[in-house]
Amino acid sequence: MKTTQELIPLMDEVRQCRLCEEHLPLGPRPVIRGSINAKLLIIGQAPGTKVHATGIPWNDPSGDRLRLWLNMERDAFYDEDKIAIMPMGFCYPGKGKSGDLPPRKECAPQWHPQLFPLLENVELTLLIGQYAQHYYLQTKGQTLTNTVKNWQQYLPQYLPLPHPSPRNRLWLRNNPWFELEVIPELQKKVTALLY
Repeated sequence: MKTTQELIPLMDEVRQCRLCEEHLPLGPRPVIRGSINAKLLIIGQAPGTKVHATGIPWNDPSGDRLRLWLNMERDAFYDEDKIAIMPMGFCYPGKGKSGDLPPRKECAPQWHPQLFPLLENVELTLLIGQYAQHYYLQTKGQTLTNTVKNWQQYLPQYLPLPHPSPRNRLWLRNNPWFELEVIPELQKKVTALLY
């Protein structure tokens, strides 16, 4: 059995990471949370500017929507004994033409294989957005819509979700089945797991 004494130093090491510093417009500020007791793991894309400024993951409008989807208050969401949070890219990657740049490719291969074994109580991992889904589900070439529509085939380990960004309002409007079918099941699973 792994111990907190192994996870804490590793998370500190992640927080000190400077692997891709030269590519980060706001400099490095790796964002990660969790404990060995966490049963739910959330893997998103990369921090935005608000998260970079505060160092608190999902501390923005995307996080507000994600908490609505989970039917969870802020305090419960940030309880590290329940939920671990690690993105595909741990630092803000910079601005692109239509939103933030993709997560840096160095992060997940460097840190995820070291972190996963220490998060041994995780029973469900939410893969939020196409980057996490392509990496963990090998769905490259498949649309996010198709991946999310077939969410049940990835259970019990993974549950793919679209990104809850305000930029995805059109996707949500065009795919009403997601909030009608997937969200109630997501809420049931999370409640059963954490409470």
